[in-house]
Formats: sequence, C-alpha cells, structure tokens
Amino acid sequence: MDMGTRCWAGGWHSGWLTAGFSPRNLLDMDTFSKSDPGGWQSQAGGMFGRTEVIDNTLNPDFVRKFVLDYYFEEKQNLRFDVPPGSHNALFGGQDFLGQAFVALGEVIGSQRGRLERPLTGVPGKRCGTILLLAEELSNCRDIVTMQLCANKLDKKDFFGKSDPFLVFYRSNEDGTTVKIDVYDWDRDGSHDFIGEFATSYRELSRAQSQFTVYEVLNPRKKCKKKKYVNSGTVTLLSFSVESEFTFVDYIRGGTQLNFTVAIDFTASNGLPSQPTSLHYVSPYQLSAYALALKAVGEIIQDYDSDKLFPAYGFGAKVPPDGKISHQFPLNNNAENPSCAGIEGVLESYLQSLRTVQLYGPTNFAPVINQVAGTAAQVTDGSQYHVLLIITDGVISDMLQTKEAIVTASSLPMSIIIVGVGPAEFEAMEELDGDEVRLSSRGRYAERDIVQFVPFRDYVDDSGNQVLSMARLAKDVLAEIPEQLLSYMKTRDIKPRQAGPE
Repeated sequence: MDMGTRCWAGGWHSGWLTAGFSPRNLLDMDTFSKSDPGGWQSQAGGMFGRTEVIDNTLNPDFVRKFVLDYYFEEKQNLRFDVPPGSHNALFGGQDFLGQAFVALGEVIGSQRGRLERPLTGVPGKRCGTILLLAEELSNCRDIVTMQLCANKLDKKDFFGKSDPFLVFYRSNEDGTTVKIDVYDWDRDGSHDFIGEFATSYRELSRAQSQFTVYEVLNPRKKCKKKKYVNSGTVTLLSFSVESEFTFVDYIRGGTQLNFTVAIDFTASNGLPSQPTSLHYVSPYQLSAYALALKAVGEIIQDYDSDKLFPAYGFGAKVPPDGKISHQFPLNNNAENPSCAGIEGVLESYLQSLRTVQLYGPTNFAPVINQVAGTAAQVTDGSQYHVLLIITDGVISDMLQTKEAIVTASSLPMSIIIVGVGPAEFEAMEELDGDEVRLSSRGRYAERDIVQFVPFRDYVDDSGNQVLSMARLAKDVLAEIPEQLLSYMKTRDIKPRQAGPE
C-alpha cells in the first residue's frame, strides 16, 4: 500500500525550522506485505510538502524534511494525516491510517525538540504513533568584530583632511574573498573614492595573533601615474569571532519558560454579577480578563514541561477574615498556588470571583517581588520566568513597582502587562522601557523586561474573539525571545547541548 500524510499549519518570525516525521507501529492495511508509507504532505492553509514512499514497513524513517517559518508569539497548529499514497490512490483505495494534531511550539518545547503523539481517526483501531522532530536551520551565526586604522590616505577635502569610511563586499558566493572600498565622506552624499583592497576571511583571522597591513590602491591613478605606489594603507589591529545563539538553541537545550499570572480584583472592575463588569462571565463569550489569559497562556504553556502555573489575584478582600491581599492564590492554596494548565487557571479565577470581595488599591509590587524571588533562586539559564499582569486601572504603588522592576531586570524574568477596559494607561507606558530606560532612586534597569499593551487595541470589530486573542498574543509575546537572549548574553550563559537522540 502507498500511504501519504498531510500536515496543515495555521498561524504567522523567530526563525526557520526543519521538521521531520517518523510514524511508528502503523496499521497494516496490506494482505501479503507490510504497508508502504510515504507521501507525507504538509500544509499552511493548504498542502506544502510530501515525503518519499518507503516500501513494506510499519516504522518508516523519512529522509525528507519540511522547512517551516517559526513565530514564538503565535499558535502554529499542525495537522498530520496518513491517507492513501500515490499508488493506492490511482486505483481508488480509501484506506485511512490516522491523523495527529500538534502545535509547533509543543515540538520545540519538548525534550531535545522531539515529541511523540498517538495517531487517531480509525474507530476501534490503534493507529500507532508519530514522532516529530524540529531543528533550527543551521545558518552561520558568527559575529566578527574588527578594529582597523588607516595611514596616509589620499587627501580629498580642500580645507581639511579626509573623513574615511569602509564598504565591505563579498566578491564570491562562498564568502571567502572580501573586497573593501575606502571612501571619503561628503555631506551631500557624493562620497569620493579613495581606493580599494582585497582580502579573505582566513587572512583577516590571522589578526588574532598579528597585525595585517593592506595597501589601498586606486586603479585609475595606477594606470595614469607611473610612479604611483598606493593611496595609503589600512591596518587590521584586531579580529575576533563569537557565536550568536538563538532562542531555539536555549529551548532545545532545556531552558523552561515558567508562566505566572496575576489578575486585578479591584472594585473599579465593577461587580462581577453585572454585565457592565470587566469580570462579567457571559454564557456566550469570555471576559477581557479570560481572553487575555488564554491568548498569552496557551502559547507559553507549550514551553513549560509540567504545565503547572502559579496564579494570583491582587486588590481584594479575601476570606475568612476579609483582609486586603495583593498576592492571594487563586486556587486558595498558599502552600501550592500552581494550577494545572491554562484551563485550571481559568477555573480558579472564576471560583475566586465568587469568594472574594473586589476592593483595592491596585498594587503591582508584591506580586512582582514574589516572582522575582522565585527567579532569583535559579539563575543558570535553565529557568526563565514570564509574569502576566492583567489590570483595569492606574497603579497605586508606582514608586514601589518601579523599584521592583529595576531589581527584577537583573533576573531571568519578563513582565507582560495587559490593560483591560476604557481607562487611560499613561503610567503603564513609563514601565515599558522601549523609549526611556526605567529607573528608580538613581538605579537604571539592567534590561527592558516589561511589555505593556491595552487590550482594546486588539479587539476585533466583528467580535471574533479568536482573532482578538491572536492579535494580542502576537504583540505582547514578540519581545520575549529577545528579552531571554539579553539575559543570557549579559550573564554569558551558553545553551546546553541537547542530549543524544
């Protein structure tokens, strides 16, 4: 039997990946031999690939892999079908051997980028499994730093000396030969050509142990003037190479993303029983709080192996004594505030709405300090924490919050703040240090770790909640990979090598 597998992919760049597939213990649909698996097809809104056919086996290892665009901030859903292959299809065969559904993030976030899932779809039959492998395409990641100086370059300016700059060209496809032009900068853009010289990567790398001097030659002058020697020299003083690691390198090396949620239970949200409340639970649609939680959490959970998420509320009076708390566990378990999966967080959130009294004020610092304390316990790069704060109003403890964020900026953590409702959130913009680095009492944040967005900017006009969640997640999660990399780089933490397959 010839067999094909199709994969459907939905979603939106963190890089390019190759995806490989190996079914195991497939259904045997042939009478006198084993099945002939093959024809794996992949699709992003349509079919986009197909493997070779391997005859007479139930455990094929396909050679062909598919290249996929990867976006951390999006839920990229894949579907794999094992329908009839090309040979059987020609004769009208209708055998179906199973299908599997998986998110690309689940594959990347699994141990060594390998994930095994059961094949389903044939009633009453065990269809076997599919082994998925995702690897980043190995582009050159070397970053070269050079220090050069020039001597006795031709003078091009009438009243002063030249203002030289260099332009580097790759002069052949393999990049081994490098051509360098030397120009004199002019304000009007009509830069004057001084000369050129050629070298190679190997020759440049020798500068790690010795200086290298290059003659700058002007071909026109060389042809016109018999006594022409050169137009000056350029000396390479130093040359260093370092590898640049990617987000996927760290995830494949075992770095876990730990997700924590903090939800605003202040009275300004309105009574949860009233339709005007931002916490109102409608039988027809989720609240803005629930939408924000699902949008972010359903993507990050793919990178957390235990799928247990600490979840807190703040700004409410909590039973039994009615004291105001700014970091009460939504599951009412102070010893273990973790909830099982995003659905578990949602259930605990809805339960808390029925048991606590919405009050105030809106204090962020306690929960930020709580997560920062956990992040400070493991700083070797194996754990990275993401705190999602969902709020409807102005921060009451701005000074303490700024201090907490500045302290947390040296730790392996990021903070996402989603503002819900119609309030003005100008104060939040100060915490998001995209324009001006956040500071507190003379100390500046080591890194920008905060991303703030107002949820209303992402609500779909037609009321499509799935589209609203996708838009929100795309923006609030886009900075996480760079923030993780910035922490690893400042601490000179290299990704661990993935163990043997």
